[in-house]
Parts: sequence; structure tokens; C-alpha cells
Amino acid sequence: MQNMHNMRPREPNKALQYRGRFAPSPSGLLHFGSLIAALASFLDAKAFVNANGEQGKWLLRLEDIDPPREQQGASSAILTTLAAFGLHWDETELYQSQQSQYYREILSSLTQQKLSYYCQCTRGKIKAIGGIYQGHCRSANHQASGCAIRLVNQYGLHKFNDIFQGEVVCDQALADEDFIIHRKDGLFAYQLAVVADDIAQNISHVVRGCDLLEPTARQLTLYQTLNASFLPCTTPKYGHIPLAVCNDGYKLSKQNKAPAIDNDKPQPALIAALAFLGQSPEPELAGASVAEIIQWAIKSWQRSRVPNKVEINID
Repeated sequence: MQNMHNMRPREPNKALQYRGRFAPSPSGLLHFGSLIAALASFLDAKAFVNANGEQGKWLLRLEDIDPPREQQGASSAILTTLAAFGLHWDETELYQSQQSQYYREILSSLTQQKLSYYCQCTRGKIKAIGGIYQGHCRSANHQASGCAIRLVNQYGLHKFNDIFQGEVVCDQALADEDFIIHRKDGLFAYQLAVVADDIAQNISHVVRGCDLLEPTARQLTLYQTLNASFLPCTTPKYGHIPLAVCNDGYKLSKQNKAPAIDNDKPQPALIAALAFLGQSPEPELAGASVAEIIQWAIKSWQRSRVPNKVEINID
């Protein structure tokens, strides 16, 4: 568990520090889409070497804050799979389920500074007025019972420069929305937890799938809110890679029951993932070990080769 009061802004360092991360949810086993995201974030970290000759760090975080969606044993299975594919993380893995006190401290500080409020609006009510929340409860002074907590959105950041996608422009209305940071059912919202933990782990680069392009705008807003109020922090650089989709248009995901990747035969999936990421794996890698494939991939990684697309059909 992180203690917010013990946190400090990153110390200035003449040599840039790269700290990336992979943050899967244990709602199922890793599939090919997961592998692409894990591999891209790993390679972008490990191919980085700063002026002091220090290689980038790659951290692992288990986003286990939604128990109803979690699959028994998935967390340990994810660790096993990553190791089988040669994706070894630096530092001890972080479990979001152990961060609750840290999240509560942030929520409390936001409340004290009048940067959040209780909201009792249902999804149905919001959908009926067009799908964008209009701040109905901002001045209603609701009590906590039966309410979600929303952030007072002062910034509405809707543009950012992406490592792979270039300039990204999100929907302005959605970016302006007072979004939920604590759910009615008592669970911490993804937007709060992901930003809080990226701050706690000093994450400098976030490489992940294009399904999170829109949420990035909200995370940028939360970063700016925290930094301007009570928690000095530096916003990471974001890079979003294409999603792997099937002929029916659905992305590979645990919810869509995408098949798990095979821990016993990792080489073909690794090579396929490198090809998906535009890295042109050499034919000789077909007979190579996992370690040899990974070493080749680190030395050969080029961001410019990653396709500038939101999704790629793999059927």
C-alpha cells in the first residue's frame, strides 16, 4: 500500500528515466491481444537506454479492484504466462487490491478541496439525455449513501500527442464531463486507480491498446487536477498500439472469450505479435528460443514501424 503523504515528486535527473508498465486485469487469461500490448510496452522500455547507459524499467501491475469480474487463479496464471513468454518484470508486482487506503486518501483530499461531489444519477438517466453527464448533481449536496463520486472537471483536456498515433483528438463533450472516480457499489473507478498507481510507481511511459484512447483524456485531466492541488506529479508519455480485431469487428478480449495463448509453445505467438507490431521478425527466429526472440526484438525495436492504425484485422 502506498502512503500519499510519503510521496514526493520525482527528483530531477540529467539522464532521463524510463519506467513503463503492463497492467492486465485478472478477469481472464492472457490472449493474443494481451500479448501484443505486453510485448509492445516491454520492448519500448527495454530498447530504451539513457545517457548513463541505464535500460528502461518494465513494471507489472494487476488491476484486481473489481472482484465480481475476476477469474479465480487468473492473477497467478498471468504471471506464469508472462514468464513463459520471456517478459520478465522489474521490481515486485503491484496489486491494486492492496492500494485501497492510498485511493481513499486521494478521494478524501479531493473532497476537502471541493474537487469532487456525490452523484445519484443512473446510467439510464444519463443515456436518456444523450449519454453525456451534464453536472446535474454538482450543487445538489447529496450524501454518500447510494451515490457515486464524480471529479469536478476543470480542464476538459481533449488533445494529446501519442507516441504511435500522433495527435489524438477526443470528443470534447466527453472530455468535459465530470467523470466517476468512485462507483456507487463502493468500488474504486478505473480512472482513479490507474492514475494513482502510475503516480505511485513513477511511470514515465504508458504503452497500451487503442481501446484506451478516449480514457486517456480523462486521465490527463485527473493528472492536472492532482498536480495543481495536492499531489505533485508528472504526466507520462502515452503510446497506443493498434487493436487486434476479428472479421466481425470485435477486438480480442477476455469479455469476447478470446482463446488464451499457449505457454508451452510461446515462440509462434511471439513472432506473430512482432509481425503485428510491424517489426518484421527474421525467418530464422522460427527455430529460436524465447530468450533469443526477445533479445532480437529488443535490439530491433523501432517505434516508427508500429502501424499508425487504431485496429488491425487478424483473421
